[in-house]
Amino acid sequence: MTAPALIALAHGSRDPRSAATISALVDATKALRPDLRIEKAFLDLAKPSFHTVVDRLVKAGYDEIVVVPLLLAEAFHARVDVPEVIAEATTRHPGLQIRATAVLGLEPRFLEVLDERLREALKEARIRELDALVLAAAGTSDPLANQAVARLARLWGAHHKLPVTAAYATSAPPATGEAVRAFRAEGRRHIAVASLFLAPGNLVDRATELALEAGAVAVAEPLGAHPEIARTILARYAVGAVELVPV
Repeated sequence: MTAPALIALAHGSRDPRSAATISALVDATKALRPDLRIEKAFLDLAKPSFHTVVDRLVKAGYDEIVVVPLLLAEAFHARVDVPEVIAEATTRHPGLQIRATAVLGLEPRFLEVLDERLREALKEARIRELDALVLAAAGTSDPLANQAVARLARLWGAHHKLPVTAAYATSAPPATGEAVRAFRAEGRRHIAVASLFLAPGNLVDRATELALEAGAVAVAEPLGAHPEIARTILARYAVGAVELVPV
């Protein structure tokens, strides 16, 4: 019996760096499971679209698909956009079974990826000392999703025994620049920022710009195509594939 296909479904961006990062992440996932049919797709602003990829898989003979949303927050896109495109696809293809998994979310083990990216930024900036951290995320109008970022920030700060503030690029305060300035008002001068984003884009660029203008000594790159993210995609897939098995 053929295993269900896996669609890694990203939001999409007009920034080509974003699509390139998603492609690299999907390639890293394929390298871990070369036996699986794994495809990337985007909800908007980039190609291929979800429907294009579904049509391709159906034509190839797949009647079961597991969709792993490449989203860090369980917010609007996860609750509304993903179910809508799946409903449209199953309407167009009677008999096709599609199971959406939980989003990538904010796994505590992603903190190891944040640390790796931050070490790279600190090495490049030749910074050896820190007295505060800012965890920059996209932000959402959903307060529960923002609270999840704040909880992860507290966990990260406890690990490093440093004060940490969560900051948001949209929808909720504080912005990265405000968070950095607040720490500087306390007398802290060595403040670094980690980027809790999956891929580069305009939001990341703006958060970085605001942080550096406010006096941050280093800003890390997004999580990117890290093996830990790829392993999480496959873990989500495994749960979704089991849910497709008839009881």
